Amino acid sequence: MSQPWDFFLAGREAVMFSLDEAKKYLRVDSNDEDDIIQQELDAAESLVASVLRKDSLGEDDSPIVTVAVLYSLAYINEHREEADHHALTITLRNLLFGERDPRF
Repeated sequence: MSQPWDFFLAGREAVMFSLDEAKKYLRVDSNDEDDIIQQELDAAESLVASVLRKDSLGEDDSPIVTVAVLYSLAYINEHREEADHHALTITLRNLLFGERDPRF
């Protein structure tokens, strides 16, 4: 089933967090939603990479990038049905303004 955030995933590799790290951050103990949480994590990392104008994220990214990915993950997870992706993107642009690649 297609998810509202799938368009962020086109051609991107998400590498910042593992599924276990994401579940720990979200305080999820069961394995019932592993596939959904993995998709949410991939979408969060891809969205942050898109805002940064990068092809992918890496371990060398700044702490604010880590915060942005975790914020996005929590937002997408919490608002699965009624997420305002435009508002999320604007928030990320404001949060990551200093980290964004200046190219257009």
